[in-house]
Amino acid sequence: MENSMFCFQCQETAGNKGCTKGGVCGKKPETAGLQDLLIYVTKGLSAVTTRLRDESKEVSRDVDHMVTLNLFTTITNANFDDAAIKERITETLFEKEKLLHELDNCDNLPEAAEWNGPEEEFDAKIASNEVGVLATVDEDIRSLRELITYGLKGLAAYTKHANVLGKEDPECDAFVQRALAQTLDDTMTAAEYINLTLETGKYGAQGMADLDEANTTAYGNPVISKVNIGTRNNPGILISGHDLKDLEMLLEQTQGTGVDVYTHSEMLPGNYYPAFKKYDNLVGNYGNAWWKQKEEFTTFHGPILMTTNCIVPPAANSTYKDKMFTTGAAGFPGCKHIEADENGHKDFSEIIELAKTCEPPEQIEQGEIVGGFAHAQTLSLADKIVDAVKSGAIKKFIVMAGCDGRMKNRDYYTEFAKALPKDTVILTAGCAKYKYNKLDLGDIGGIPRVLDAGQCNDSFSLVMIAMALKEIFGVDDVNDLPIEYNIAWYEQKAVIVLLALLSLGVKNIHLGPTLPAFLSPTVAQVLVDTFGIAGIGTVEDDIKLFTAEPETKEAPAEDEASDGSADGPVTADMFVGEIINQFPETVDALMASGMHCLGCPSSQMESLADACYVHGLDLKTVLKRVNDAVGK
Repeated sequence: MENSMFCFQCQETAGNKGCTKGGVCGKKPETAGLQDLLIYVTKGLSAVTTRLRDESKEVSRDVDHMVTLNLFTTITNANFDDAAIKERITETLFEKEKLLHELDNCDNLPEAAEWNGPEEEFDAKIASNEVGVLATVDEDIRSLRELITYGLKGLAAYTKHANVLGKEDPECDAFVQRALAQTLDDTMTAAEYINLTLETGKYGAQGMADLDEANTTAYGNPVISKVNIGTRNNPGILISGHDLKDLEMLLEQTQGTGVDVYTHSEMLPGNYYPAFKKYDNLVGNYGNAWWKQKEEFTTFHGPILMTTNCIVPPAANSTYKDKMFTTGAAGFPGCKHIEADENGHKDFSEIIELAKTCEPPEQIEQGEIVGGFAHAQTLSLADKIVDAVKSGAIKKFIVMAGCDGRMKNRDYYTEFAKALPKDTVILTAGCAKYKYNKLDLGDIGGIPRVLDAGQCNDSFSLVMIAMALKEIFGVDDVNDLPIEYNIAWYEQKAVIVLLALLSLGVKNIHLGPTLPAFLSPTVAQVLVDTFGIAGIGTVEDDIKLFTAEPETKEAPAEDEASDGSADGPVTADMFVGEIINQFPETVDALMASGMHCLGCPSSQMESLADACYVHGLDLKTVLKRVNDAVGK
């Protein structure tokens, strides 16, 4: 049966395989097709700009910004407006045609660089076998190309925010365009794409560092802050998304108007920056993560400004759709879009005047939450943290950054946080924190057990904290620190965070609630074998795994491996596939131990000892479990 669309870039994709009739996010097939075409023509433009740079010719900043905005526009839940996407396609084709005339050599450019068609031909081009995910036939090459593309989308989001604050990185822009062009190169091998994937992670770390510098230069280093989650009796405006410049302009324009401003979801960390504390009309944060907006936007009563992605399409009869505004890369049909002028200024007067006519928001909760533990603030506590680790008061740090989502299986992260021993500290960033930031998990000697660094891009702070602790404790490898990684993902900004961590040498990251659908079995196994990437299991099993003493995660010595054969027929040197074939009753025991990739082809040629090492499992414990299963 022919698909109406195909998209598998987010964690909620249908059946963890791909959305084919309509996006779980609410994206219609027509919109999905237009976004595919926008990516296609942006790759074509990037092939031209990369050739121009090879010819030592300059590429304008405006073109760099066009590529960045095009990528950002296609991130999950960012833009649902077909007219806006068509306009971006047309503008990109126009710019690409101009740049083609500047080339000395147009030979062997990819078809995407040469194609140009009017809007009347868009549908036919989308329907061709040249556009979209499935245009790449080979499953593994497709997987790697999409992994790179999604990482670049995430990087583009961070680059866009840095650009708005005046931070430019020509080297990063040139890489993004080169990498996009290389995803069109049919001569590249899987090994070359794996190298490009790691290079994408390297520039992802650079892009996050750029944005951190831009944010802190403009607004100061975040400080520990108690954020009100209740309401006042004034009419209000709710601002959601990630763009701090938009928050600044809105606060400036609402001063003295009698209208309050509340942050929502990923905008919560705006409350942590010193520059915003001077605004007495910044009340605090209203609500929770992005996926609860249908209920929370209804009870807010006032207008909503969506500055970036995370739009949940409002129902046609919703009480707030006519009050929802978009700006930047965000867009939704029927919602007013506010553009910046040539100086980057945005006029929010229409939103403010509408707010004055609305009732104050209903109070849906009350109290305070604490955040502001970005790298500068957390490292100011370094001596206290080191003492707590040395005394044994803190045994482990668990990085639980990433995204939240609406699926029931994400309750795992709430239960996991609740079940962690009292001597563990959670390091978080992104909207994943809404699964546990209101649980009141207490503190350890005055150090809160949930340290919120900020938005998803502030995951860079968690990297800086880890690198600083590496120096403080004098270890050679960041993986020798008492830090574990249990990261939730949803969309493409989480992808670039993951790739950045891998490029910095972080291993044994657990990713959930499911592994990405765009990872083919072979590519997934490469990540498992090379970096120890793993999925999640049950809360009980994962708590045991993450809080195990470091020696239980060391590579097995040869004599230890042979000891395991004494209690049953399964031995440490047997291949996993061999064990399953001979003793199918061991499958449940292996899965319960945390080995969730038994169906991967590579597992047929991986010893149980090696598999335990890669997954960070205690070999003797796994051997006992599987031999007990055989004995039963």
